[in-house]
Amino acid sequence: MQRWPRWVYDEGEEPDYRFTLANERTFLAWIRTALALLAGAVGVRALDLGLPGWAEQSLAGVLALLGMAGAAVAWTRWARGERAMRRGEPLPDNRVGVGLTGGVVVVAAVVLVVLVAVAS
Repeated sequence: MQRWPRWVYDEGEEPDYRFTLANERTFLAWIRTALALLAGAVGVRALDLGLPGWAEQSLAGVLALLGMAGAAVAWTRWARGERAMRRGEPLPDNRVGVGLTGGVVVVAAVVLVVLVAVAS
């Protein structure tokens, strides 16, 4: 049976299925996070946060971009991890995840400031 992507599955030996399943669960966790970020973008556009229109659009846009990046990172991390396991190599680093985390922290700080300002 031919599996896709070949650049992942044509490498090395089949790893223990438990590691492959754990890698898939991590992929799904990244996808859930990406979907939550996209839902946040929709929420910002749907709710009146009391911000100027350009600020709400910017916040929604940043959340949507973070969600898109999270989905792309999910697949890339899954593929690189699976390939490394098949080759018996160390798992790849997670530098992109640090950037996504920073983006979420910035968005959370902006939302917190807005909520405090609206409550006053």
